[in-house]
Amino acid sequence: MTLEPHNGLLPGSRRVYLLQALTQQGSVRVADVADALGVSSITIRRDLAQLADEGLVHRVHGGAQLIRDASIPIQPAVPVVATRTPTSTSVGMIVPSLDYYWPEIVRGAEEEARSRGLHTVLRGSSYGNDDDQTQIEHLLDQARVGGLLLAPNMDSPRAAEMLDWLVTTGVPSVLVERQATVPPHDQPMESVVSDHASGAMAAVRHLVDLGHTRVGLVLSEQSPTGPHVRRGWIQASAECGLDVSGVVDRMVARRQSLDADPVIGDIIDECLSSGTTALLVHADPEAIAIVQQCQNQGLHVPGDLSIVAYDDEVAGLFSPAITAVRPPRSSIGRAAMWLLASRMDDAHLPTHRIVVTPKLQVRDSTGPATRVQD
Repeated sequence: MTLEPHNGLLPGSRRVYLLQALTQQGSVRVADVADALGVSSITIRRDLAQLADEGLVHRVHGGAQLIRDASIPIQPAVPVVATRTPTSTSVGMIVPSLDYYWPEIVRGAEEEARSRGLHTVLRGSSYGNDDDQTQIEHLLDQARVGGLLLAPNMDSPRAAEMLDWLVTTGVPSVLVERQATVPPHDQPMESVVSDHASGAMAAVRHLVDLGHTRVGLVLSEQSPTGPHVRRGWIQASAECGLDVSGVVDRMVARRQSLDADPVIGDIIDECLSSGTTALLVHADPEAIAIVQQCQNQGLHVPGDLSIVAYDDEVAGLFSPAITAVRPPRSSIGRAAMWLLASRMDDAHLPTHRIVVTPKLQVRDSTGPATRVQD
């Protein structure tokens, strides 16, 4: 059944309209009601949440169902021209980690939010989380946020389904350090990302400028940043005329401590045997572990092996201070919140995809190659 359109209803009249539609149909979809009334999906979600609190409806995925034994007050839903309901001043933010990489992004977003009179509601997830939708529903239904900044697990088997659902909510959303497209025409979602490939290319060019011709790569397993760093390493190596065949190219488990690890020792042995004189390493803990193991084996950094870390969370604190590529985390957070606030103010803006370039911080762990390169 097609819902009869009405624009400009006051909140009380909207809820009467919802109850009448539910009485006739048994259930309604948020997106259909929002279209019929000419309001946002988040507004209808709030109306349904209030009706659910009153025991009149039961919330279901994407809409609501009538509770049949509820006493429904039936009265005409006369269209009344109303002033626009103020937009929520709360925005939700879901990040996969609250102790590495993401805190600076969060701080940047919160600073931008405060400058715009917005309040940030933060929730933590995890890199292996397969149920980001539950977190989002909490922010929509309980915190009543008017927009979302998200860094979902794109490797989850439910990621595509979740993003498709997110679009149907009508809530302004911006992906942070993630990119995705949604049906019906693979429309890009709004996003703000670091150009990790560009950062990796800057690292390789720096090492080539120092005379290195055998530049290897070490990446953390299951990191969403890794594929982009690899792409930049391959592209820059090709542009600089480097042959990456035979150099160190390894994936390692994420470091939980700086204890001795046989895998790190194997990587250093492979550097010596393959003539690899420089490494680009993601992330800082892995780079620190390699430098520390070199020191334990009597090798010199950068004399025997130059190291560039990718992330620059703590690389500069080590001795020697480690050259690192630093993604612009605070700027990423600020840009994402700016874009979200702009979208909340004007739903008709064209889709934006913002790419921010990382910066190479040259320190003490890189220098000219003194070891013979094959």
